[in-house]
Amino acid sequence: MQNRHNQKIVVGMSGGVDSSVALILLKNSGWQPIGVSLKYAVWDDKENTSRENICCSAASFAVAKKICDQLGVAHHIIDVSGDFRKEVIDYFTSALKRHETPNPCIVCNPRLKFKELFDWAHNHNIQYVATGHYAYIQKNKKIKKQKNNFLLLTAKDKEKDQTYSLAFLPQVYLKNIIFPLGGYTKKEVYQLAKKYGLNFFEKIKQSQDFCFVAGKSMPRFLSQEIGEKVGLIQDKEGNILGEHPGLHFYTIGQRKRIKLPGGPWFVIGFNVKENILVVSQDEKDLYQQAAILSPVHFISNQTPTRPLKIKAKIRYSHKPARATLYQLDGNKFKIVFNQPQKSITPGQYAVFYQGRVCPGGGRITDISI
Repeated sequence: MQNRHNQKIVVGMSGGVDSSVALILLKNSGWQPIGVSLKYAVWDDKENTSRENICCSAASFAVAKKICDQLGVAHHIIDVSGDFRKEVIDYFTSALKRHETPNPCIVCNPRLKFKELFDWAHNHNIQYVATGHYAYIQKNKKIKKQKNNFLLLTAKDKEKDQTYSLAFLPQVYLKNIIFPLGGYTKKEVYQLAKKYGLNFFEKIKQSQDFCFVAGKSMPRFLSQEIGEKVGLIQDKEGNILGEHPGLHFYTIGQRKRIKLPGGPWFVIGFNVKENILVVSQDEKDLYQQAAILSPVHFISNQTPTRPLKIKAKIRYSHKPARATLYQLDGNKFKIVFNQPQKSITPGQYAVFYQGRVCPGGGRITDISI
């Protein structure tokens, strides 16, 4: 991490252990940090058990302010609820209406989180932004003609590495982002928190829900925001097995809420035109070897002119698998894995890797190829 004596930097503060330790590390290395917390929207419905967005609750803001106060750092809360509804919640529902499986975190980072942090920074004549993400940014020394070309690299902690959700950040952001935690493991971050008197973080459990709607409230969200459209459930041979309430209630690989006897059953596809949910009892039917990606974002802003050998993740928890990327037309690409991968899902994202470098990624649009 660079040392910048008394240079101002905006630090995105969620009130969690990662952003808190990132702030402390920056302060100790000579930066002049300013804490900025973003207030997001939550799905406003009495059936939503998440009364606040879990990324920005009143309790988490209180923690962020307390830590900033202890360090003599200014803390600001910026209400971006309106933009969050437009860029994240509306995207989420739109993807589901297209019978795709959305990934709100990948969309939120470039469209909302970093955009809002940089907008606030620029309005206050501040050049740099930092967050508690586990990743590295490094100058690309191989491209000499471009003054500002930076690489996104995986973090020291491979299990907590967050390059998957950062793969769509543009160069204009990367050149001015600092990730203080790139060289630390999560365990080391907790040790640092304890060292600086922040022992209480060890007792706080991280939620696995979507930030704006509780997991158990999701069926209600889908019914209220999209509605129900009853259709048939068939196996891959076309045999009718039952009915479903709407394709948007399901995703590739899903086992829950299929409600058929003799399971387990797996969702293996959708016949959108005829509103048919396709299922199978054979888990092997979930494996596919190729997919179409569009749009595709290359962090270097340079589209490869020949097939690109990569490893790719098709979800955050997926182990990177060897593949080749082929350009088809414009910003449409085909990815072909060396070995079939389980539950390649339209609407999700394939993120690319070459060693520690993350060259970019693309949205999965089709697996029926």
